Amino acid sequence: MARLLIVHHTPSPFTQEMFESVISGATDPEIEGVEVVRRAALAVTPTDVLEADGYLLGTPANLGYMSGALKHAFDVVYYPCLDSTRGRPFGLYLHGNEGTEGAEKGVTSITTGLGWVRAADYVVVSGKPTKADLEACWNLGATLAAQLMD
Repeated sequence: MARLLIVHHTPSPFTQEMFESVISGATDPEIEGVEVVRRAALAVTPTDVLEADGYLLGTPANLGYMSGALKHAFDVVYYPCLDSTRGRPFGLYLHGNEGTEGAEKGVTSITTGLGWVRAADYVVVSGKPTKADLEACWNLGATLAAQLMD
């Protein structure tokens, strides 16, 4: 069975809404043969990453950059996973009130270094998520999970 790892930092009601929509899409009953594993960014381990076939990353943009928690997750897993996870798909959902470009660039730089492949457009939301934003999060989760189906 394929495994989708969702690594998230969910400190606010808005990122929680986005996280729940991503989970709903990834666990849609029409998607079969994919186990969805959720890990808080501060708890993720190299083993979690090595055992996954694809990744969904969720973070707020804090002061124009990804959260310290997601950066910590990358710091923990980067070298142990560097050569073993190349070519795996990933997606990103990001919430910010302003200035998300630095967070997007940071995640792109690190995932490029890991050799991960962007499997869908990033979902970037500013302010309160709209219905369309939450649908985009649902689609992101479903897209990543569907790509892992056998």
